[in-house]
Amino acid sequence: MPDCHLHALPYQESPCERFALVRQAPGAVLLDAGRPVAERGRYDLFSAWPTAAFAAAPGESAYDFAQRLREALAGLGEASAPAGTELPFVGGLIGYLAYDFGRRVEHLPVQAHDDLGLPDAQLGLYAWALISDHQSRTSQLVFHPSLDAAERARLIALFSEQAPPPGPFRLKAPFRADFEEGRYRESIERVQAYIRAGDCYQVNFTQRFQAPCEGDPWTAYQALRGACPTPFAGYQALDDGAILSLSPERFIKVSQGLVETRPIKGTRPRGDTPEEDRAQAAALLASTKDRAENLMIVDLLRNDLGRSCAIGSVRVPELFALESYPNVHHLVSAITGRLAAGKDALDLLTGSFPGGSITGAPKIRAMQIIDELEPTRRAIYCGSLLYLDVRGELDSSIAIRTVLVKDGQASCWGGGGIVADSDWQEEYRESITKVKVLMATLEGMGD
Repeated sequence: MPDCHLHALPYQESPCERFALVRQAPGAVLLDAGRPVAERGRYDLFSAWPTAAFAAAPGESAYDFAQRLREALAGLGEASAPAGTELPFVGGLIGYLAYDFGRRVEHLPVQAHDDLGLPDAQLGLYAWALISDHQSRTSQLVFHPSLDAAERARLIALFSEQAPPPGPFRLKAPFRADFEEGRYRESIERVQAYIRAGDCYQVNFTQRFQAPCEGDPWTAYQALRGACPTPFAGYQALDDGAILSLSPERFIKVSQGLVETRPIKGTRPRGDTPEEDRAQAAALLASTKDRAENLMIVDLLRNDLGRSCAIGSVRVPELFALESYPNVHHLVSAITGRLAAGKDALDLLTGSFPGGSITGAPKIRAMQIIDELEPTRRAIYCGSLLYLDVRGELDSSIAIRTVLVKDGQASCWGGGGIVADSDWQEEYRESITKVKVLMATLEGMGD
């Protein structure tokens, strides 16, 4: 198997300065570990100028789309990392799956209004990436063997240049919620009626916030990154805007056939003082309700992973761990497994999509209720930003804490898991708490 070509660059903790050189190029996409502040992510990677682009066709199933992606990876050709080098990506696919890609996995009603018109999937096939490894403190250009010498030389020269400064970004008005409080309460009560009737145990219910905007979304992303650095962040340029994701949550990782998913379920706001903050964290760790919600999702994801993992390999090595971010504390668990013979990362991804932590349980009924009660489609929210390389190496996020800038509108979403004893006012406050830092940061720009 041919090795990739590598070109070392001076190490940089943040990818922003270098990504700015390609951010306006076709297919520009960044998967960002949030360094130097966020400490859990190991790699940044970004690319542009894909050799091919893929969107799901009308009526195309998730499984047929996945087969097209397999064929694209095979067409790019095999590649490996040079001996002694650890690389997450050696050439392959980078992009997003929207939450509504799940309609191609499961049969769902068509009730929620698709007012944003975001394609269900948009991925590019890339023969190069700029990758920073924050463990080894290295940055390098990684070239798939198929990339010709002239293109390699062009890219090497490009990353010795200085990027022009980004343009301004501002909101034309503050964010407004789609839901009035009374309607939000009615929706929560409807969810709880379904729970009492035995339809489901938990439903992840979301409200959307929108504001008119203008300017350069890359400027907005950098401001959000500064305010809320997270290990599964990302930026994907679109024809009419961009995806700005500050996600703290991994969806699925596959490395050498080993699988991990890390669902978040359970949230508390950070305290204003160290004492308050410790009390909030302790309350979350001790919360019977939050632990029960988390455990429901762990069980759901064990089942999802079990479809593509070897029998007996699925484990729960971490349960109810605390992770803290600038605005919130989270309760996080980990489920691991090993891919079964004859299964690959795309089988796992399509068999588990969308992530159980942002649907509810049981998944299909929860998704039906979401479609009934949320007035508009989620678009990128609760979808996934991901890479999948020619070796089958995959990493992906759950696209929460995410802003979609499209057609002059900035949209973001906040929600939480609703169970039988949820208090609608607490849930309403939590839905705002989760995205308050995003909205406040954008509202403060351009002043």
